[in-house]
Amino acid sequence: MILIRFYDEKLAQASYLFGCGRTGEALVIDPNRHVEQYISSADQAGLKIAAVTETHIHADFVSGARELADRSGARLYLSDEGDADWKYTYAQFVHAVLLRDGFSFMVGSIRIEARHTSGHTPEHLSFVVTDTAVAESPMGIVTGDFVFVGDVGRPDLLEKSVRVAGAAEVGARALYRSLQRFKQFPDHLQIWPGHGAGSACGKGMSAVPQSTVGYEKLFNWAFQTSSEEEFVSQVLAGQPEPPRYFAEMKRINKLGPAILGGIKRPVRLPETRLKRLLQDGALVIDTRTSADFAQGHVPGTINLPLNRSFTTWAGWFLPYDREFYLIMEDRQAHAIDEAAQDLALIGLDRIGGFFGDEIIEAWATVEGPLDTVPQIGVVELAERLRSNGVAVIDVRNATEWEAGHLPGATHLPLGYLPDRLNDLPRDQPIVVHCQGGGRSAIAASLLQARGFRNILNFAPGFTGWQAAGKPVDSA
Repeated sequence: MILIRFYDEKLAQASYLFGCGRTGEALVIDPNRHVEQYISSADQAGLKIAAVTETHIHADFVSGARELADRSGARLYLSDEGDADWKYTYAQFVHAVLLRDGFSFMVGSIRIEARHTSGHTPEHLSFVVTDTAVAESPMGIVTGDFVFVGDVGRPDLLEKSVRVAGAAEVGARALYRSLQRFKQFPDHLQIWPGHGAGSACGKGMSAVPQSTVGYEKLFNWAFQTSSEEEFVSQVLAGQPEPPRYFAEMKRINKLGPAILGGIKRPVRLPETRLKRLLQDGALVIDTRTSADFAQGHVPGTINLPLNRSFTTWAGWFLPYDREFYLIMEDRQAHAIDEAAQDLALIGLDRIGGFFGDEIIEAWATVEGPLDTVPQIGVVELAERLRSNGVAVIDVRNATEWEAGHLPGATHLPLGYLPDRLNDLPRDQPIVVHCQGGGRSAIAASLLQARGFRNILNFAPGFTGWQAAGKPVDSA
């Protein structure tokens, strides 16, 4: 058996190709929208993709299962578990094979058995993998968002993202029952999870790419709880706020993602277009580093650096119903292709075009001065707090805030900042901060673009404040 793991760092998402060396057939599980990587890897291994499946209706990225099956001519297998509200509505139109608990199928000499492991979502499946060419018992389980290394999938997404009242506790109890079944698997079975550290689909997963059933039973917190009530309480506590785009991903993946036929490179726009776009209210995203943006940027643009967090914050702030535009660093030769791929992975396909970073100098020459983001240090911030001359906005998540925060600060998580502008003062300076300066730089750019003029970024963040021995409050 051939096994290839694919991992997207920005999504912290894993997908898998299982190939039969004897027949040359392959199965891909949980593909994302970058389908060329699976086709290319299969070709290089001398394999043909004959089957495509996924563990559940994903919330954090647009599934590539439909497009990969279409491009490769493979049979598509989809879950038929869960209630009527969470079944694939497009399955009948693509003649997908519907899977229920215990259903198995062959890919060459590889047997794939579906197990219903609800909790994270009602329809969630895990796949037990047996290489029948060498053994009659399984070697591992693709667990998707059910069991991670060191954690389990969060059961609260339907309630928080899709607003299904009461779904969190129902999901938590279903997850507990699924884990009791999982305990019955032999300890030696490998587990191949769908996410690693950094994903919002859990709260404490490891960066280690795989584990075993036995190891998780010994060291995963979810197997150490003494009762269902204790498990429900712990699994629902401290979950990160799901990005706003998760609800859109659920909708797209349930109804059926559009087939792109490849991710197209956006068109480069002339410098003269930018002024009119901004005057017309277009959203323009500057993807340069926060340091470069702070030193000078076109007024009205928002900074989302093209780094590991780009996809997450793009999903929070970019629209699905209209075009948006990008400013890219020309010294990064493939930056626009990377950005287009990252955005396509979460369904943001409406890039109206992009500008090179020469637009910054051109704007300063033709249109007038650039905006900057003033920075503030620990000593100056402490002095301003003593004189009550500044409003401090903490844009970290709830768990970080509850663990400790600056005295007198107001908590307003970054993702919800655009919705709370009327709650912010316009008659005094505003200092924004996070843990280490990354999220607060985005917050500063958002506020400036919305007309706030006296914004300062506390780049040292809460980490720098603590390191300086300054006092903190706790929840």
